[in-house]
Amino acid sequence: MTVSSAFDFKQNYQTHLKHLKLKGLQPKTVEAYSRAIRRIGTYFDEQIHDLSEAQLLEYFSDLLATHSWSSVKLDLYGLKFYYQHVLRKPWAHLDLIKPPKGQRLPDIVTVAEAQRLFMVTRSVSYRVFFFTLYSPLCQAIMRLNALPLKSCCNDSNGFKLI
Repeated sequence: MTVSSAFDFKQNYQTHLKHLKLKGLQPKTVEAYSRAIRRIGTYFDEQIHDLSEAQLLEYFSDLLATHSWSSVKLDLYGLKFYYQHVLRKPWAHLDLIKPPKGQRLPDIVTVAEAQRLFMVTRSVSYRVFFFTLYSPLCQAIMRLNALPLKSCCNDSNGFKLI
């Protein structure tokens, strides 16, 4: 790294911070995107003005080994913002990262599904949570709450009781 490239990186980083603030991004987003540029700058010895797809693939693969998917995505979005707003270069690395899709549990499960869920859950706290959530009593209450309620009578002040 030369002195001029270090100066260019620091100057571009300051410009990046100004763009982040002027675009009205939330403080947490500003923090995440600026952290991404610092981390990427450190990884590539502050030479991030012209990264190839192979370099980015290597960086994000290494990052995924030590960080969560959300950190990887934030670094990608921060670098994309940096390229578009600071370097004024088009961003062509769009299909680089695809996080795994999560599976959601249904609101109401069958008894067999609940038993299967209890059997595969190893953590005691999660097992208690799922048992509480999917117990027959809780499911009955959820079904009752989903039904439209009718007023049946009035109290002594004329208010309707449900």
